[in-house]
Amino acid sequence: MHAAEATRYRTVARSTALFRSFLVEQTDPERFYTDVANDTIELITRHEPLAGRTVLDVGAGQEQFGRRFVDHGARYLAVDIEQDALRPGPGCGAVVGSGEQLPFADACADIVMSNNVMEHVTAPGRVAQEMVRVAKPGALIFISYTAWYSPWGGHETSPWHLLGGQYARRRYERVNGHPPKNKFGESMHAATVSGGLHWAKSTPDADLIEAAPRYHPDWADGLLKVPGLRELLSWNLMMVLRRR
Repeated sequence: MHAAEATRYRTVARSTALFRSFLVEQTDPERFYTDVANDTIELITRHEPLAGRTVLDVGAGQEQFGRRFVDHGARYLAVDIEQDALRPGPGCGAVVGSGEQLPFADACADIVMSNNVMEHVTAPGRVAQEMVRVAKPGALIFISYTAWYSPWGGHETSPWHLLGGQYARRRYERVNGHPPKNKFGESMHAATVSGGLHWAKSTPDADLIEAAPRYHPDWADGLLKVPGLRELLSWNLMMVLRRR
């Protein structure tokens, strides 16, 4: 494992700083996305250095990610199904493609990652398996997504999604006069912690080397061992796998 793993990173101070950043997502997106990009880099480099590595970002959309990965010496390539969503930034590449069928050859990338994508696709297991397919032997796969039953599982329709996705969608439109950006059943789905962990532990082509409630301090990792509770309190599931 990478030497940086010996240093504790997921502290209460880090969780607090990220929460404060989340509060300004709409008013200060530069700060928000830069903070999340920096956090992603820290979580990845605890297992794999970035310098000289080819990174595929599945479902990418914000230039802050590409900018920061390039700053760390990576070759960064953003992939998204919508061309208008691709803003990878200077020095980066961009490809229009579906996560369910990535337009790349087998074993072509050193690091394959996705941030907050799995709750927006109908077949998260298929997307995850595609990420494994395009990873080189020994490569790193990083997956992070919002759990449906968590407080923010319905995104802008939260917390009413806990009473049903369709109900929350209708309520949002009634209150705000327009439909939510994330429409349950179309562009947002009920991704679960148990579903992600089951896939990660059963895929024959990669080994799960880390799983955690991403934005919590490391002492909260035990949440993932408690069915039911982990769906409510994990908030965001992070999984790191190594390609066999």
